[in-house]
Amino acid sequence: MHIGILTGGGDVPGLNPCIRAATLAAIDRGWKVTGIRRGWRGLLDEQSLVSLDRESVRGIDRSGGTVLHTSRTDPRMADGRDRTGEVLASLERSGIDALITLGGDGTLRFSAHLSSLGVPVISIPKTMDNDVFGTDYCIGFSTAVSRSVEAITRLRTTTASHERIAVIELFGRRSGETALLAGFLAQVDRTLISEVPIELDALIPLLVDDKATNPARYAVVVVSEGARLAGSGTNDELGKSASARTEEGIGASLARAIETRSGHGTVVQELAYLMRAGEPDALDRMVGFSFGALAVQLLEAGTAGRMVSVKRGAYDHVPIDTLLTGTKSVDVASLYDPQAYRAKLARIAGMPMFLY
Repeated sequence: MHIGILTGGGDVPGLNPCIRAATLAAIDRGWKVTGIRRGWRGLLDEQSLVSLDRESVRGIDRSGGTVLHTSRTDPRMADGRDRTGEVLASLERSGIDALITLGGDGTLRFSAHLSSLGVPVISIPKTMDNDVFGTDYCIGFSTAVSRSVEAITRLRTTTASHERIAVIELFGRRSGETALLAGFLAQVDRTLISEVPIELDALIPLLVDDKATNPARYAVVVVSEGARLAGSGTNDELGKSASARTEEGIGASLARAIETRSGHGTVVQELAYLMRAGEPDALDRMVGFSFGALAVQLLEAGTAGRMVSVKRGAYDHVPIDTLLTGTKSVDVASLYDPQAYRAKLARIAGMPMFLY
C-alpha cells in the first residue's frame, strides 16, 4: 500500500510524533509513505510530495510544529474555484492509495468530502482549541494549556510589581475551553470565554475588588480571542491573518475599557502563537504517537472513512463526517459561572479528563 500523510491548518505540538508513528507503522508493514507538504495545497502542486522513511522522521517527535509544513487551503475554494478534481487527479498520478490527514475543522471537512467521493481517508483531529466535534481530545491542546499556565504565572510578577490588572488574551475563536482551563489551572481572578458576552458594568467592579483585596494589589483576567463585549456583535476579524486585521483584539479593547472606567493601569499580553510554539508535552507526544499508529492499524484492517478519537478516556474512531454533525463548546451550565466570570465545576463525576 502507498499512503500519503499531510498536515493542514494551524500547527500544534504533537504533529511530528504523529507523523513519525504513522510513518514507522506503515514501513513496518512494507508500505510506501509519501509526505504531502503544505496541506491540501501540496496536492495541487505535486512538487510538494516527499518520500518519508525511517531516517527522514528520526527525532522529529522532539520538536514542535510540523516537518511537512502546512496551509489553510480548502481545494473547494482554492483560487476562487473548486479544485477537488485536481486533488483526485494528483492522487491517481502519484499512486497514493490512502490518505492520513492531520488537521482541525477545515482540513477534516475536506477529508470527509474526499471520503464521500471514494478516497480511503483516515483523519486525525488536532487543534489547541480542542473543539473538533466527535472526540474528547485533539492533538495540541495539552501543550497549549501548559504553555498558557506557565506564561500567566510568570506575568504575575510584573503585574504585581506595578500593581496593575493583567489582561491576558489566548487563542480560541469559537470555543473558550483553552482560556477556561488555563485560567482555572492558573487560578486567575476572572476568565472570559467566547460563549458568554462580557458585561463591562459587571466585570470591571469585580476586577477592581479583586485587586483591592489582593495583598499584592494586582488582579489577572484571561480572555479568549473570540470573546466579545455585550452588544458589540460578532468579530469578523478572527478569520483574517494578523496583517489583514483592521480592528484591535479583545484583550486591547478590554484593557482600554478597564483603564477608562476604573482608572487602574493594565498589563496587556497576547500569548497567541507562543501557546503552540516549541516541543510537545508528554500528553501530546502520547496522543500523537497513538493516533498515528491507530490510523495505520485501521487502514491495515481495510477500515477507511474514519476519524480517530478519544472517547471517555479510551482511543476509538468514529465516522469521518462526525465533525459535520455538531459543534463543541464550553458547557456553560456545568463549567462556568457567567455572573462571576469564573470556572465552576458543578459536576466532576463522569466528565472527561479535561472536563470538556
